[in-house]
Amino acid sequence: MAEARKLKAFSWGPYGGRAGFLRSLLVAVIAGGFLAFSGAFGMDEMSLALRFAYWIPLMAAGTLWGSLAARLVFGAHPDGLRMIARILAAGLLIGIPFTGVVWITNNLFMGSQIGPRQALSLCVTVTVVSVVMVAINALVARGDRPASRQPPAPPRFLERLPLKLRGAEVWAVESEDHYLRLHTSKGQDLILLRLADAVAELEGLEGAQVHRSWWVARDAIADATRGDGRATLTLKDGSEVPVSRTYAKIIREKGWI
Repeated sequence: MAEARKLKAFSWGPYGGRAGFLRSLLVAVIAGGFLAFSGAFGMDEMSLALRFAYWIPLMAAGTLWGSLAARLVFGAHPDGLRMIARILAAGLLIGIPFTGVVWITNNLFMGSQIGPRQALSLCVTVTVVSVVMVAINALVARGDRPASRQPPAPPRFLERLPLKLRGAEVWAVESEDHYLRLHTSKGQDLILLRLADAVAELEGLEGAQVHRSWWVARDAIADATRGDGRATLTLKDGSEVPVSRTYAKIIREKGWI
């Protein structure tokens, strides 16, 4: 379901979804304002108001057509090695048909009669502007996407599990002289390691040291009792773990007892 939502969100490429379209429309209006203010393409002799009336609606209409063209070209795969090819294809798909719209607009605003040679030049200009607009929107859309996160590496301690316990849930680690007794969902076993080193390597699992000789995983606690000023945790395998006064406050703050 999450993957389906992701594809739907990016299904319009640089103009992805409603937010992407509104962002692209804003970019188009800003670009249109710049073209109008600068008097681009020989329009500097027209009044500023007329240039704005020409460029803003034209760029907005181009965004609407551009969103449809981008949907055809980008589909559900807005990235990839063929990104540049997709941008060029979308620019052509927008620019060539939209030249007719620009030609009609020029006739209305400037009463110009465009011949075959001028029409070709106009098509090139419109296509170049279309490619630039698609590229801008593609770069902005790419920057908006969250970076993919690598899943966190498993705790190093899991690599120390004996073969018969591999893949098991670690419920508790109990110190016995120079060894550690492992309490897991697949049974028990001993390994040679200090408890302090084990606690450091268990970072990443929800658990805590509850006694100078015990580390316990939160999910392994089946019951917790208090009596005579001391607390005792009962694990899923039936083992009873004492909670020393040194660690009792931390355990209470965690809500374990």
